[in-house]
Amino acid sequence: MTVKKIVGKLHLWLGLASGLLVFVVAITGCILAFEYEIKSIIRPFQYVEPVANGVLLPPSRLQAIAEKQVPGKPAKGVNYGETGHSVNVPFYGASPDYYYQVYLNPYTGEVLKVVDEERDFFHFILHGHYYLWLPETIGQPVVAYGTLVFTVLLITGMVLWWPKKWTKSSRDKSFKVKWKAQWRRVNYDLHNVPGFYALFFSIILAITGMIFGIEWLGDSIYWSTTGGKTMPDYQLPVSDSTQTRRFTNPTDLLWQRFIQTKPPTASLYISIPERASESIGVSINYRPGTYYKTDYYSFDQFTLKALTGEGPYFGEYNTASFGDKLRRMNYDIHVGAILSLPGKVLAFFASLICASLPVTGFIIWWGRRKKKTVKPQRRIPRPQAV
Repeated sequence: MTVKKIVGKLHLWLGLASGLLVFVVAITGCILAFEYEIKSIIRPFQYVEPVANGVLLPPSRLQAIAEKQVPGKPAKGVNYGETGHSVNVPFYGASPDYYYQVYLNPYTGEVLKVVDEERDFFHFILHGHYYLWLPETIGQPVVAYGTLVFTVLLITGMVLWWPKKWTKSSRDKSFKVKWKAQWRRVNYDLHNVPGFYALFFSIILAITGMIFGIEWLGDSIYWSTTGGKTMPDYQLPVSDSTQTRRFTNPTDLLWQRFIQTKPPTASLYISIPERASESIGVSINYRPGTYYKTDYYSFDQFTLKALTGEGPYFGEYNTASFGDKLRRMNYDIHVGAILSLPGKVLAFFASLICASLPVTGFIIWWGRRKKKTVKPQRRIPRPQAV
């Protein structure tokens, strides 16, 4: 058996084993590609009329108003959007699972909307994309290692696609869909040609997706891009609870410090500690709609002393190393947001092609299987004329 036949068998059986998983993950990825843009249209409560020289309410006031809307649950933080955007206050927990967001007018404190994100359509699609709607501990590794299998399929598919000889005829077969051929040939071309054109983007989507679910892969990439550094466990700095509390509303004081220097196009998030050991996190996102270009700060809730942490999600973006910046960019690369709208369009079409590959591949296999099972008709000899 030749190498190409072995690759073909591997491609076939891995494809049949992972086809449904690849289809679900890819098609949900298509839907999620424009989540930010769609929500900006269907959620008008995300916006408010800017008030010239208007005074924004501090976090403590907005927290108190929001917590009345979700009784018995503590607010996790207050997120001030860009100028012209409402404030949103998130509430979430794991036992039982809940996730609410309260949208408020930052000038008046008016409640604009309370959203149960667990019932949101995109939240449902996100669970399918991450976990196949299975329990997280089961679904995440299944999706992650299924994506690894898909990466192998992309590579073996490239080997099978590669022509033996680069002639005009082979180039036409490899780079063009023969639309006027029979439907089986068109299906075959739709499996090979778009798959080749989307190969580079599909591998990027696969690798950036696997980083979320395969720890050894993420650690290896981090190690290779930081000059041999080990990826530290994510741990928030802790407050010194032995200290005497010096401030009544420490979140308000931090907010006043940062809101004055925050650009109008940036968003500002301040966390609200629930326990004495928790620090107060402050993050400034200079490019809302993405996540990578964010400065992260932590402060002792008793003394407001600046605290430091390790890893890519601490400190200012501009002072981070290349490896830390790349890790921060991972999600935005995965969804195409790193290149703004054109990047999302590329991610959408790459995901759409990835979703089509199991379908067209299955049709190719089924057609060949039926062809092999058809028995040749026995020809009955006709008597010769005398």
